[in-house]
Amino acid sequence: MFSVTVRDHVMVAHSLRGEAFGRAQRLHGATYVVDATFRREALDPDNVVVDIGRAAEELRAVLGDLAYRNLDDEPAFRGTNTTTEALAKVVADRLAERVRAGALGESARELASMSVTLRESHVAWASYDLRL
Repeated sequence: MFSVTVRDHVMVAHSLRGEAFGRAQRLHGATYVVDATFRREALDPDNVVVDIGRAAEELRAVLGDLAYRNLDDEPAFRGTNTTTEALAKVVADRLAERVRAGALGESARELASMSVTLRESHVAWASYDLRL
């Protein structure tokens, strides 16, 4: 399996509900380093997994919809604890929609899978993997 990863970052604000989150129940900011990894069994006719430039642009666009927002105020997250794990899934799902729509090029429709990792610090991160 071949893979290519692109990286960006996003800054958000949010709070988390539930005693398990301690002080994170209060409104706070988070800056995530975001890696999107694309995988396929065989390289495309251009001998690549995916166009890195397009992949980076689409990741930037997905993250742009979340950046500098209080996620608690966003209708898409109403009733959801926006944990790192949950946000990794949201970013992956939104990026997968763009892959399926052809935004990363026609050959990207043949990707086998992808994963999105949100790194909230140098010692903690979460990922979400999905088949395409």
